[in-house]
Amino acid sequence: MRKAIRSVMTAAIGALVAATSTRVALAQSYPIKPIRLIVPSAPGGGTDIAARLIAQGLTESLGQAVVVDNRGGAGGIAGVTVAAKLSAADGYTLVLGSNGHLSFASAVNPKLPYDPQKDLAPISLVANQPFVLAVSAAVPANSIREFVALAKSKPGAITYGSGGTGSASHLGVELFQFKAGITLLHVPYKGTGPAMSALMSGELQMLMAGLATVLPQAKSGKIRVLAVSGAQRSRMAPEVPTVAEAGVPGYDFNVWYGMMAPGGTPRPIINKLAGEIGRLLKAPAVLERFATAGLEPLSDTPDEFAALLQREIPEWHKIAKAANIRIEQ
Repeated sequence: MRKAIRSVMTAAIGALVAATSTRVALAQSYPIKPIRLIVPSAPGGGTDIAARLIAQGLTESLGQAVVVDNRGGAGGIAGVTVAAKLSAADGYTLVLGSNGHLSFASAVNPKLPYDPQKDLAPISLVANQPFVLAVSAAVPANSIREFVALAKSKPGAITYGSGGTGSASHLGVELFQFKAGITLLHVPYKGTGPAMSALMSGELQMLMAGLATVLPQAKSGKIRVLAVSGAQRSRMAPEVPTVAEAGVPGYDFNVWYGMMAPGGTPRPIINKLAGEIGRLLKAPAVLERFATAGLEPLSDTPDEFAALLQREIPEWHKIAKAANIRIEQ
């Protein structure tokens, strides 16, 4: 009996060693053909800019072409679905998603065709896009504290715009209302561009959007930047306070971009890609190009990325439920 048990154990250990050796060999030889990097948006946006910079760097470091495949539609859900549900888990299809596709989506869309935590494998965060809270020059508020006081004196009367229901510019303000204890009136637009135009014309009173988009417009004097939305001040505008330090403790919101692979992609390949991305994001030339695009490099490990999703997704479910945000695709 003991001999039989030892025999079974020996066989099991042998199989484990063989499987481990195979995975290590797989990672060492990877990649042996071009890699497709899905970008779930049209060319030109923040996600696309970050993806193309990363693709260029990975092409050079891995020795195989990393080809960007723009798949817009359904707010980016269509492109992420291709990676999550329709691609082999072999390391040759990647997707650069944002918290809009990975944290917000499951909270606001009950029919989301993929589970961000089960159908996708985190590789690494790539970049952070600071947002800012700006108001029309006609709004009598020069700080976050003054704006919150104004909003509390007129519940539901102050308008804010967004790039659409469920977008980052929408949910960032919903979180702001939740943390500040105020009620504003949401006016969704078909994109951040039209919302920005409405803010500059005075049609809207407040908007939260990317710092690189808002700051140039603030020079016109038609809008006023009150704060950046993240936990720390932005390197691109160090003089602008955060929402948290300006009067709403605990507020922290940015749009981040992260590299994912189909769920089940071998961990050695995941680790290899994470290492390459981490090294790439330290290169001076990449840092300079990110800054020009209004992006801040942001890398981590696969486990840290997974932990971020585990924290954020329940929090956004709470916010979406409190604000009654629901999108039917």
